[in-house]
Amino acid sequence: MKTILIIDDEDDIREILDYNMRKEGFNVLQASNGKEGIKMVEKHSPDLIVLDVMMPEMDGIEVCEQIRLLPNTENIRICFLTARSEDYSQIAGFDAGGDDYVTKPIKPKVIISRIKAILRRDDSRSQEKTDNTSSIIIDRERYVVIQNGKDIQLPRKEFELLALLVSKPGNVFERDLILDTVWGTAIVVGNRTIDVHIRKLREKIGDNYIQTVKGIGYKFNDLLLTKKDFK
Repeated sequence: MKTILIIDDEDDIREILDYNMRKEGFNVLQASNGKEGIKMVEKHSPDLIVLDVMMPEMDGIEVCEQIRLLPNTENIRICFLTARSEDYSQIAGFDAGGDDYVTKPIKPKVIISRIKAILRRDDSRSQEKTDNTSSIIIDRERYVVIQNGKDIQLPRKEFELLALLVSKPGNVFERDLILDTVWGTAIVVGNRTIDVHIRKLREKIGDNYIQTVKGIGYKFNDLLLTKKDFK
C-alpha cells in the first residue's frame, strides 16, 4: 500500500484529500505545517507528498528544499498544491525538487489521477533492465541506454519514453498513457510530441525496436529483437 503525506495548513483541504485518497486504497498521513511535515517525512518516509505552497512560517518551496536535503528522500515524489498558477511559482517548485504541480481550487478526481500517474511512472522506472534476451538495457544509475554493449546518451524525455516501453516488452502503451506517464499532466503537449520523440529514438537505436500500433500507441517489439539481433 502506497503512503501519501498531505502537508497543508487548511484543515478542510486535508480532510477532503484524506477521504478521497483512502477511498482509492492509499495510506494517508497529515501535517498542518512545514515543520511537522518534515518530521513526518523523517519518521514515515512516504511514497508521495502533496505539499501546499502557500503556508505560514515555512512555505512549500522551502519545505521541499529541506526534504530534499534529508537522507534517502530522492525517491519520494512531491506534488505541489497551490492557488498560485504563475509560471515563476511552477519553475521555483520544480527547481526545489518537486515532481508535479496542481492548482487550487482542488478537484479530488484530478489530484487522485495525478498522484496515480506519478506513482505509475515510478513503477515503470523500477525495472532497470530488460529481459536478458534483448540487446537494449536501461541503466538508471548512470541514466544511459546500453545497446549491444555500447552506451547511448539520450535526452531525458527520450530516455523516459524508451524506459517505459522497455518496461513491458510486447505490451501496447496507449498514447494518453505515454503522455501522462512521461510528460505528466502539468505540462500541456500535443500528440505529435510523442511521434517526434519516437522518430528520434528510432534514429538512434534502429527502426525495428519500437513498433507503431495504428490508432492506439506504441510497443517495444521484443520478439522482433530476438529474431533479428540474435542470429
